[in-house]
Amino acid sequence: MFERPKKGERTLLVHQSPGGPADPEELHEFRELARAAGGEIVALIGATRATPDPRFYIGRGKAAEIREQAPESGIELVIFNHELSPSQERNLEREFQCRVLDRTGLILDIFAQRAQSFEGKLQVELAQLRHLSTRLVRGWTHLERQKGGIGLRGPGETQLETDRRLLQARIAQIRRRLERVDSQRDQGRKARDRAEIPTVSLVGYTNAGKSTLFNALTDAAVFAEDQLFATLDPTLRRIEPPNGRALVLADTVGFVSRLPHELVAAFRSTLQETISADLLLHVIDTASHRRDENIEHVHEVLARIGAAEIPCLQVFNKIDSLEQGEPRLERDEEGRPWRVWISARRGDGLELLLEALAEFSRGDVVRKRLSLGPADGRLRARLFSKGWILHESINDDGGWDIDVELPLGDYRRLLKSETALAQREIA
Repeated sequence: MFERPKKGERTLLVHQSPGGPADPEELHEFRELARAAGGEIVALIGATRATPDPRFYIGRGKAAEIREQAPESGIELVIFNHELSPSQERNLEREFQCRVLDRTGLILDIFAQRAQSFEGKLQVELAQLRHLSTRLVRGWTHLERQKGGIGLRGPGETQLETDRRLLQARIAQIRRRLERVDSQRDQGRKARDRAEIPTVSLVGYTNAGKSTLFNALTDAAVFAEDQLFATLDPTLRRIEPPNGRALVLADTVGFVSRLPHELVAAFRSTLQETISADLLLHVIDTASHRRDENIEHVHEVLARIGAAEIPCLQVFNKIDSLEQGEPRLERDEEGRPWRVWISARRGDGLELLLEALAEFSRGDVVRKRLSLGPADGRLRARLFSKGWILHESINDDGGWDIDVELPLGDYRRLLKSETALAQREIA
């Protein structure tokens, strides 16, 4: 048993492969995650093992090697690029006599540093507490059972039980606060729906250039840096593509392979901007050697949060890193925009992306003939205000027969808000 140190920056990284050499891109991402957390990387140790050891995850020989190296190199923290069980984490800390962190704990620490808004800080704390609640098992000396004494003997409870009870109370309190914040966000989304403004959400693997693209399209000052999870809190801005309708563009948190379940659950309210979007801009790092794998990781996360069916436009960014990277707009078999190749940093191809957004904002056109009664004056005024009425005439009931033409997306939103509209259709 040992007293865990309060801090530690000198870091040893450990990556174990099931067989064969490790993927260099995966190791690079691991190093970048550690640097993003502020770690001073002393060394990276690789291991090969078909199945994880139930006690140490790595083999006993490799654990002994790290135990001998840690004091000599002044190691204060050992980070594993894997998810460790609570018992494995405790066994490794006893073996190394220093703090041990797994991949989930590392990503949670980065998010804790990046969170700026009140909501973001609450979400990170909730994810950390959920993760910590599984690891409150005699990892610290102060969690030993309380000793009895004169006047102190009785039922009592262990310090461990007290900590767990306090954790659950804090988790419940954070959930209530997040429910109130989520209610406020929901009101904002409903206001955009009433104003019939489509929402476009930027998604993609972390460090693919989402915030750089967001700034290029909106002239915003969102923090953008060449590091993982540079942006955490969502930002929304209104844009108006040439020859198109106004859109709301949302910049959200980036995804990463093996994104911790605690984060997906805690950030569900923030990711709601993605779930409720009318279009996803999937920003892809064109120059990455793991481009196809990263695309699959993003698809997996979108499926986990229920956003897999939302229309998606792929944006291949960083073409300036390619030898023959030229901006272009690719269309599918039906002639709709499918892929756009751009450089957000240099601005190459942004006009093509705006063209694709303008086409989306206009959408497919719907033509209908409606028969409105005298009591439908408000609906008639709404259609006139949007410029959707092509022709109208007075009918025998004192109402109006009108021909309307409007984008498909607007028509679907109109059906939701005007429940009687479907009954007014003639053709």
